[in-house]
Amino acid sequence: MSSAGEGLSRPLPEQVRLNVVDLASQVLGTMPAAAIPPPLRGIAKFDPRKRAKLASAPIAAQLENDKKFRELVAESVTAGWPELVSALAEGNVPPAADPVLVAAAAYLTRPPGWAEMIETARSDLEKSLAAAEDSEREQVVTRLREQLAAQKNAAKEEADRLREQVKASRAENSDLRRRLHDARERSKAAVRRAEEMERAAEEARTAASAAGSAGESELRRLRERLSDVEKQLEASRRAAREGRSIEDARIRVLLDALQDASAGLRRELALPTTISRPADSVAAVTGERPGVRVPARALADDDPQLLDQLLALPQIHLIIDGYNVTKTGYGTLTLADQRNRLMTGLGGLVAQTRVEVTAVFDGAELNAPVQVVAPRGVRVLFSAPGEIADDLIRQLVRAEPPGRAIAVVSSDREVAESVRRMGARPVSSGLLLRRLGRA
Repeated sequence: MSSAGEGLSRPLPEQVRLNVVDLASQVLGTMPAAAIPPPLRGIAKFDPRKRAKLASAPIAAQLENDKKFRELVAESVTAGWPELVSALAEGNVPPAADPVLVAAAAYLTRPPGWAEMIETARSDLEKSLAAAEDSEREQVVTRLREQLAAQKNAAKEEADRLREQVKASRAENSDLRRRLHDARERSKAAVRRAEEMERAAEEARTAASAAGSAGESELRRLRERLSDVEKQLEASRRAAREGRSIEDARIRVLLDALQDASAGLRRELALPTTISRPADSVAAVTGERPGVRVPARALADDDPQLLDQLLALPQIHLIIDGYNVTKTGYGTLTLADQRNRLMTGLGGLVAQTRVEVTAVFDGAELNAPVQVVAPRGVRVLFSAPGEIADDLIRQLVRAEPPGRAIAVVSSDREVAESVRRMGARPVSSGLLLRRLGRA
């Protein structure tokens, strides 16, 4: 059916190989026991659904080396796809045909030029895969742009709110300054009046001394006048002091009232003294701290700069699949040493970036609480019995408000895809390990 020298320079594409093995496993189940090739007789007894999955390598090897067995499978393909097989025998590849089916039929039936047909199908599959990857990257870029726009809007709203608060505070300060200025002006006026009265009293004493011979009655009159003037002077001084004291007291009462009102409002609303985080509301098993507290020490999915850019985002929450990271980086250590080494690295990362970090470990199989020395700023959670760490990570992502930047560090493809659909950015464990090693 083909020239003797014709063959493949490379292995079959994986999709084509799986298709060919599946077809051969179906034919294997229909063959008489005596006709089954000896290497596959034990495999023929497998459940049809497991035959192709568990014995793909022996079946593929038998197809490659056993021409008779391959021709039996080719007969099944010819019966199932007669038009496709006929077109390939004539050297024509239908334009709308699935490249996987074309390559599988060409490999089994071996028409002239079958190796070139398989290579053409391989090229088509690679182009389709590249197009799918480009589309996924475009979706990621679009989603990141939308998140950035949302964060910019939130930052603008916060800036507007702060401007309004500053404007109100400035208006209040301006009013207080005006009142203080008025009180100072009244005090200065009272002092001026007192000085004028002192000068008048001095003039009166001078006149009385010059007119000493005018008589006792005039002297008494002048003394009475002097006494009245002195009383008025003292009254003016007292009034000036009282006026200044009253204004100071009024300002102090106003400030105390504002302070008491804010404190009362805080008590009435029961506002907490510290701010809790959304991740604190997720039910989980926390690590047991030892008796003595140890103080803490101070794009593309595989792009080395991806994690640095994410850590630079404001208020980002970094959620880490603990054992996925430690088994990737230090899998030869015990679990306790893996956790301690990861905690040491995360302590340095938090000290540098000040980001919120939550490390999640699988605790479903633990028989007793685990002692964990968590650095300051690092939240450590263990999954509860009956729950795996992957589910706890998804709960943490759902607990965050829409629009907040969230990064999930895990090389588990299922975890990465699920958190990506929830709006979080998956990061491979290798990037975090590289970042911790650099620190």
